[in-house]
Amino acid sequence: MLKVGITGGIGSGKSTASKRMSELGAYVFDADKEAKQILAENEKIQEDLRNKFGTDLMDADNSINPKKLAKIAFSNEENQSILNAIVHPYVFDAIDERYNQVNERDDVPLFVVDAALVYESGIDQHLDYVVVVSAQYGARMNRALQRGTLMREDIQKRMDLQLPEELKVQMADFVIENIGDRDHLARQVDEIYQEII
Repeated sequence: MLKVGITGGIGSGKSTASKRMSELGAYVFDADKEAKQILAENEKIQEDLRNKFGTDLMDADNSINPKKLAKIAFSNEENQSILNAIVHPYVFDAIDERYNQVNERDDVPLFVVDAALVYESGIDQHLDYVVVVSAQYGARMNRALQRGTLMREDIQKRMDLQLPEELKVQMADFVIENIGDRDHLARQVDEIYQEII
């Protein structure tokens, strides 16, 4: 079973593309969601993060507050690198474990890793193909703002910490241009899916 990464900057539409892959029969591993789950449950990660970033990221009950952590981690490149160095090895292990489980099934033709930092984390070296979802800056910013979870300044910081989209596009095996509606995006996903399987 092939392993395919789907990536793109914040607001690019990568999660929508991954959802379409799932509708077509692929198994989708949501790396961001899994990382949050691992962070919430893994005491070693929590201890390492407290040691690196101090108690500013803690709630009154001594647990790590994801919003406080995000504010610290995405404030600069060094902090983001520290966070990634602590969390990514566990996410990589989770990807391998889930892949092995899914690979035993006969009904799944494709294993998709939906992750914002495919190239930045080095996970692309362990994938058969990488699909980059590309969208114009204004569209990405608007989509990210519509979620209502981040302010414009925070979205911009995250964009600045990711690899430039042009570079991701150059490195990609497949590129989805998210410049139309959802049907336009879905048609491109369908074509890539058929080509891969």
